[in-house]
Amino acid sequence: MELTGVSAIVTGGAGGFGEATVRRLVDKGANVVIADLAEDRGKALAADLGEERARFVPTDVTDEESVEAAIAAAGELGPLRVAVIVHGGPAAGARVIDRAGKRYPLATFRKTVDIFLTGTFNVLAQAAEAMAQTDTLDSGQRGVIITTASIAGLEGAPGQTDYSAAKGGVIGLNLTAARDLAPVGIRVMSIAPGVFLTPAYRMSAEEAQAKFGPTVPNPKRMGAPSEYARLAVDIAENDYLNGEVIRIDGALRFNTR
Repeated sequence: MELTGVSAIVTGGAGGFGEATVRRLVDKGANVVIADLAEDRGKALAADLGEERARFVPTDVTDEESVEAAIAAAGELGPLRVAVIVHGGPAAGARVIDRAGKRYPLATFRKTVDIFLTGTFNVLAQAAEAMAQTDTLDSGQRGVIITTASIAGLEGAPGQTDYSAAKGGVIGLNLTAARDLAPVGIRVMSIAPGVFLTPAYRMSAEEAQAKFGPTVPNPKRMGAPSEYARLAVDIAENDYLNGEVIRIDGALRFNTR
């Protein structure tokens, strides 16, 4: 798919993965809505890229009306052809039963699943509805939706039950959604990152690399958000990629300790 002149939406667009993806989409000629709750970062990114090419829209992915507004804003920038769902959320996480024998709070589990899985479906469904109303391209396609899973959704480490369940749900959603949307020419793909150097780790780059970099087989470092963004845009441009989950993790597999 040619990206010049199309509209795109990136949820979590002011974050690490999101910002890199927004920048790469704009470089490819797309007009992008930065959908995020981080107002200062989102507005600064839009100003840096030029508001005729990038627009910040405050967006809560768990709220239908909030996502509707972001999708509508994307439609004002051109026909919506690309949605990249890469928002983050609070870093919770603990074992099902802690060392004191206390169970993991159900409310925390529900919140994590709501943000990462239900929020993903909310954006996917609304983006698909908007894309389905656009004209079909010469290729027979209307657009592509790229979700973000995690290798934790395939082999989560201890203390990741809520996050692993949510990301496993995103993985399970992928192929079914691709088959659902095939008749209207909308592709669905998912990216499953390993350890990437983003603000989610809440530590300096040096600390994060020292702690997590050596766990990656090759290359022996954390991933860069630009590497995620490159893959996302490659997926958008390649019409024959559909219904698949692509790991991007340097061959990392989480251990069980």
